[in-house]
Amino acid sequence: MAILSILRYPDPRLHTVAKPVAQVDERIQTLVKNMLETMYDAQGIGLAATQIDVHERVIVIDVSEERNEPLTLINPEIVWASEEKQLGEEGCLSVPGIYDGVERSTAVKVRALDENGQSRDIEAEGLLAICMQHEMDHLMGKVFVEYLSPLKRNRIKTKLLKQQKQAEKG
Repeated sequence: MAILSILRYPDPRLHTVAKPVAQVDERIQTLVKNMLETMYDAQGIGLAATQIDVHERVIVIDVSEERNEPLTLINPEIVWASEEKQLGEEGCLSVPGIYDGVERSTAVKVRALDENGQSRDIEAEGLLAICMQHEMDHLMGKVFVEYLSPLKRNRIKTKLLKQQKQAEKG
């Protein structure tokens, strides 16, 4: 297993639309294991393959307190979303240290394949529903800061680019 490098906003590769996984095979299963290890190492609750520069429709999530209930979503699609929306504070491993409000459906039903290629329907609400919508946005090339005003987005971009330059200088 390996800890992978996470792309940071405003990296243009984060805007790549992911392609469907044709077959859940050993390569995809290894990708899932590496993504879970990367997500846990980064203290995240979700990670989309797009964030590690793999442009396939794969997501891993674990919103459990004990961090021992991993969920794998391959080729996920939202088949139902509640009309009721909620404004919640979101963060992202690709936008470190930045948190802001995003409005999302409070409940969703998602159809996806698991790590063994089995189709399943998952009904989710609360944090899990929000996390699923957030990660599925990544597969469409969208980062949560794009829900924010252009002014806020530019401030975030400037701040992260400045941090990146300082890190490169050492």
